[in-house]
Amino acid sequence: MGGELQEGRMMPLFAGLEHIVRENERLAPYTWFRLGGAAQFFAEPTTVEELAALVQRSHREGLPVRVLGGGSNLLVRDEGVPGLVVSLGAAAFGQIRVAGSSIVAGGGAKLGHVISTAVREGLAGLEMLVGIPGTVGGALRTNASAYSSDIGQYTARATVMTRQGEMVVRPREALRFGYRQSSLDELAILEAQLDLERGDPAYLTKQMQQAWILKRAQQPLWDQPAGMIFKSPGGVSVESLIKDAGLDEARVGDARICERNPNFIVVGPRATSRDVLELIEQVRSGVAQRMGVELELALEVW
Repeated sequence: MGGELQEGRMMPLFAGLEHIVRENERLAPYTWFRLGGAAQFFAEPTTVEELAALVQRSHREGLPVRVLGGGSNLLVRDEGVPGLVVSLGAAAFGQIRVAGSSIVAGGGAKLGHVISTAVREGLAGLEMLVGIPGTVGGALRTNASAYSSDIGQYTARATVMTRQGEMVVRPREALRFGYRQSSLDELAILEAQLDLERGDPAYLTKQMQQAWILKRAQQPLWDQPAGMIFKSPGGVSVESLIKDAGLDEARVGDARICERNPNFIVVGPRATSRDVLELIEQVRSGVAQRMGVELELALEVW
């Protein structure tokens, strides 16, 4: 039945959870692109127990479930999303606590908040990741990295929820991290322990500030709806490939390649998700034909 439930079925399926479930919720406001259609069902659980109930019931009904993080690397199609979309924006999923030289953070915690907490507490390792948007869960899933540092190297364990609604703890030896990828492919990352190193807060603050300045110079302006598109193929930057292919001024409709960084697409007020997808394909195929390099999407498309 996946994704084909009629509107009248919401009450039996989510009985007792109506206060956290809505129908036909527009997803555009939850993404950095500010584009896309509605979710058939949208839920904002306030506890892990509510999340488990939502996932377990949806699994029994064959209803697809997606988890929405910070929305920084997500493009929602204009047609919208069938099934249930779950947002982990509640306080229960965003807790951050310091335990000795470790930080334990909820999957819904903002990565920036975790980094600033670590620096303030004199814990080194994450400061070079400043400026990477999104949540801890998203950062772990894609192994967020910058300047030869990545979050995976500091991850001691992760608590996840499976697509059946079961909670499982993944110890370090069960985790695998690579370039912009990890073995954490379960439905949701609920919590992670990051083992860091002792450092001087003043020095770490300076490092973080310098990394922030560099990062901001390479990204679209903060008020521009935008998203990063491709993973680096290694050996040469995506930005130079797009420039050398003559595609750094490409546009489709109200979506265009960013002037400050060609690996970002910036959208205007009349843009659609279809514009972005067509522009991505134009750039991807153009780089393949002219430069002989197949680019892989860093963006998640629903």
